[in-house]
Amino acid sequence: MKILVITQHIFPIQTPRSIRSTELIKELARRGHQLTVYAVLGDYDYRDFEREYNLKVKTIPIRWELAPYNSDGTGKRNLIDKVTGRLFRKFEFPLMEFYFRIPDIIKSEEPFDALISIAAPHHIHWGCARAKMKYPQQFPKVWIADCGDPFMKNGASKEHLKCFAKYERQFCGACDYITVPIENAKDSYYPEYRSKIRVIPQGFDFDLNAVGQVPVKNAVPTFAFAGMFYADIRNPRLFLEYLSSIDKDFRFVVYTRFDNLLADFKDRLCDKLIVKKPISRIELIRELQQMDFLVNISNANSPNQLPSKLIDYGIAGRPILDINPQNPDKQQIDDFLNGDYSTALLIENLQDYHISNVADKFERLFSKVADG
Repeated sequence: MKILVITQHIFPIQTPRSIRSTELIKELARRGHQLTVYAVLGDYDYRDFEREYNLKVKTIPIRWELAPYNSDGTGKRNLIDKVTGRLFRKFEFPLMEFYFRIPDIIKSEEPFDALISIAAPHHIHWGCARAKMKYPQQFPKVWIADCGDPFMKNGASKEHLKCFAKYERQFCGACDYITVPIENAKDSYYPEYRSKIRVIPQGFDFDLNAVGQVPVKNAVPTFAFAGMFYADIRNPRLFLEYLSSIDKDFRFVVYTRFDNLLADFKDRLCDKLIVKKPISRIELIRELQQMDFLVNISNANSPNQLPSKLIDYGIAGRPILDINPQNPDKQQIDDFLNGDYSTALLIENLQDYHISNVADKFERLFSKVADG
């Protein structure tokens, strides 16, 4: 089957959506499908990757501000980019550019059997809907719009202008299926389109036989968090406030690109707080396996979103302390520091996240439409 994949990012940058895109295209290519992948690439040389998986990788010709970076992480924003981005953010600038560039991609290619568009940003879906209206004869026979975090009804932001609801409705009406990572995400889309929604979890390539609880006992309680903090929905302040008040030795290791929310606690916690730059996913899982337990800070006011790092936590096989950022459970924190993990968050049905099972679900959607 000839498949077109349009996404903002693929490897080497590591974000939930780039991992989603990269793992999926690799698995579909391994199965013999003919893939053409469009992303905002940068300077990375993908020729070896193309040869290994027998696929084509092409760049989306972004001309406005790189929002926020290329797939290789080299994109830089100058002062004008930053100022215009801030001034026109509520008008979806610069991400709105995808709406205008995607139709040119569809027009330039020979017709495909299937299209997978991957968001965020949802503007990629909007561009695909526009392409379907402009070039219906060129448009692929099957369109799956894959969504991470929702857009209009994301539960966290009130900044979206109501006028953008029409773009959400356009893509929901035009695509054949909407895929979301968890069941609860269905509630974040307009009711009239929920019959199109299918749940397909985030996919990862891992050895199912190697997953399990690995006995670990560090000299002092050592635990880790990997990912991003947000001031509004994933703020670690109250958790760190409580850790600062504890008269007990421990090591809290944080892997993050943005550590501004940790600044006030570096002096207070001293060597108890260790901040590291992000590392490759395989390296990260190996380091997480050496921790006594792992920390997940839930998304406040966003019950319909699931941090993809929880899957890596599950693969690492360590107990997970789930923190409500607005009301941390102090007794539970104490229990974990004392080695009592009886209230640990469980990642159920981990095999559902294996990339082979994820790709199976996409293939079934292709066949249902193609056969119908």
